[in-house]
Amino acid sequence: MDRVTKPGAIPRRALLGAAAAAPLLLSARLASAAEPLGFDELYKKFGVLGLEFSDKVKAFSGRSVAVRGFMAPPLKAEASFFVLTRIPMALCPFCSSDADWPDDILVVYLSARQTFVQHNATIRADGVLEHGSWTDPETGFVSQLRLRDASFRTV
Repeated sequence: MDRVTKPGAIPRRALLGAAAAAPLLLSARLASAAEPLGFDELYKKFGVLGLEFSDKVKAFSGRSVAVRGFMAPPLKAEASFFVLTRIPMALCPFCSSDADWPDDILVVYLSARQTFVQHNATIRADGVLEHGSWTDPETGFVSQLRLRDASFRTV
């Protein structure tokens, strides 16, 4: 039996296909909704006066951002966070000295456990940006910039 579709009506099969694809389209849209943020956009540099957060960091604080970089070797394998760096680092940036907070790292707190990658693999970390001094109650580490509820993937 042939089905007759009214002119201008969408066939039922097309509606079912679109409904099935909607969650995939929404998740792709949300993933791409992260604002890109580069390491060179994190701070205003003031020489002897130190560092000040950039206007972009202040504007994006509390919003989803995407940052490309490298995963510094984690302090321990079961950690739920890692340090994202501008360049590959063979050592944890917290372990090298007690110098001031470097302007080319940020801490990434994962929303779910992920397998860490080699320190020389480029990754994209997506998460909610936070700025300002904060001390992690579990580790005692102090950070100036963080991504919360984050995930990462190799690129």
